[in-house]
Amino acid sequence: MDPLYIEDTDDWLGTPEPLETCRHQLRMYENEFEALTIQLARALDNVQGLVQENDQLKAELKKAQSDVARLHCQTSEQAGQLSRFANIAHQADVLFQENQRLLRERRDSEEE
Repeated sequence: MDPLYIEDTDDWLGTPEPLETCRHQLRMYENEFEALTIQLARALDNVQGLVQENDQLKAELKKAQSDVARLHCQTSEQAGQLSRFANIAHQADVLFQENQRLLRERRDSEEE
């Protein structure tokens, strides 16, 4: 037997024919396609969940902004009231001081 001779074992070792190789490759592609389809479905679910969460957060932000605007108006009104109360207190103090001065003048004029 020639030492360079390699025994032909294709028939009994089961070497695939080109059609079998193509079918196997097709099954691999189908499995990969199925796995990618599952991943895509999960990703779409995740995106849909994120869109819903984003909508909810936008609504909460809008409500918070309206609350801030309302509270800002209330704060401005209260600051105006506080300023008016401070003016009234100052006027009362001025009137009290004037009243005290007039009482002193009257007592001084009665003593004389």
